[in-house]
Amino acid sequence: MGNGMSARIFLLLAAVLAAMVAAGWLLVPRAPAGSLPQGAISLPSGQVVTLLDVITNVPGSDGLASRFRFLAPAIARAGGTVDADTASTDMDWVCTNFALGHISNIGPQPGQVIISFSDMDVPFGESHPEATQFFNAYSIANGTCIWDMF
Repeated sequence: MGNGMSARIFLLLAAVLAAMVAAGWLLVPRAPAGSLPQGAISLPSGQVVTLLDVITNVPGSDGLASRFRFLAPAIARAGGTVDADTASTDMDWVCTNFALGHISNIGPQPGQVIISFSDMDVPFGESHPEATQFFNAYSIANGTCIWDMF
């Protein structure tokens, strides 16, 4: 098989896999906890968050997205010390100073990064009435995070 034929087969397989991911026919890879940086991250507001997981290769508004999910107890409705505006500023910082450095250079690159803070560990895709959750989405351009309106 010539190089031209191999390239066409590769492109066809890549297109089929991308369509399957976009349609939700493939399982979303979830990075195992042991492969992620462990420990607390202190943010500019003074709040401390812990990385729960990173979910990659999920459809976003501009191609693939990488989701970085954090446990952020300080945003709790009852007794929390961090409001939505402060959390949003912290998420901007997390995108630029943490998430961008943890996106793999191997494989398809995400067009979007989504940062989420939750005051309790809620499984991805599920809701919990008592949970406080904040989400921000960002486009990636020239190595920086640009806030996107959902």
